[in-house]
Amino acid sequence: MKSVIAEDLVKTYRDGEVRALDHLSLDVEEGTVLGVLGPNGAGKTTTVRILATLLKPDSGRAMVGGIDVIKHPDKVRQIIGLSGQYAAVDEILTGYDNLVMFGELYHLGKKQAVLRANELLERFSLTESAKRPIKTYSGGMRRRLDLAASLIVKPKVLFLDEPTTGLDPRGRLEMWGVIEDLVKGGTTLLLTTQYLEEADQLADEIAVIDHGKVIARGTSDVLKKQVGGERLEIVVEAAHIEKTQAIVSKVSGNKSSVDAGIRMVSAPVSTGATALIETLRELDAAGIHPLDVGLKRPSLDDVFLSLTGHIAEEKEEAK
Repeated sequence: MKSVIAEDLVKTYRDGEVRALDHLSLDVEEGTVLGVLGPNGAGKTTTVRILATLLKPDSGRAMVGGIDVIKHPDKVRQIIGLSGQYAAVDEILTGYDNLVMFGELYHLGKKQAVLRANELLERFSLTESAKRPIKTYSGGMRRRLDLAASLIVKPKVLFLDEPTTGLDPRGRLEMWGVIEDLVKGGTTLLLTTQYLEEADQLADEIAVIDHGKVIARGTSDVLKKQVGGERLEIVVEAAHIEKTQAIVSKVSGNKSSVDAGIRMVSAPVSTGATALIETLRELDAAGIHPLDVGLKRPSLDDVFLSLTGHIAEEKEEAK
């Protein structure tokens, strides 16, 4: 069953001059994680804002939990949670007071709001700092509290828009752990990110967005296979580059390339370790002793570059 469906979404700004979404379509299977991958400006946040009822598309259709986002936004809001790029918490209040306030805004009642606040503070390891003002929290603590607030009503579907933006590596790993626990609990999750390793770590499937369109979709492994499998990399002395290039091309059956700066000869290979062993034998027979050898699996960085022709650099998304 599809928990989230977006069909042919179009959204423009500045009287049509800027097209944030260009007939974008995607869906999320119930109980799974879809990672929406792309640089800032690709249309990720616009997609989330439409699905979370904060923005209306110019055309297209969107359903969340079987409910039409455009026709029945109030019903959609009852079953979703949303955590944006920046923590939406009151810095003057304590962590505890923030969660109780969110609970009361959701009409849980004072008693139930207090129970839910304490439950979430414990779940997100924030109990010891619960009575401290938010302005004393670290970036990672704020992000965890913001995510906790989005779970006040135990949503069926959760939208996380770049949840680890601004966090240091440790904070990012902590947030990944929290997100993985939510998924184990059965939450359906749409996660946007510009961190390629984040999509690799958390998502069951990945949709790559560029210029408001989904340009590729699949599991991490499926997308990586589009780049052409493993890559053989050999580092040698400068005097041996030409001969090494000939050997690598012969063994791999593909034209090898050279990075002169680091004296690396590389080529895609389909036989993996077999090609590596054969190359080493050929090099040894030629009297060439490599400085470094290896097989590299393609990364999502390679996938993105292959699909879009540019790296996942940041650029401003239309406001």
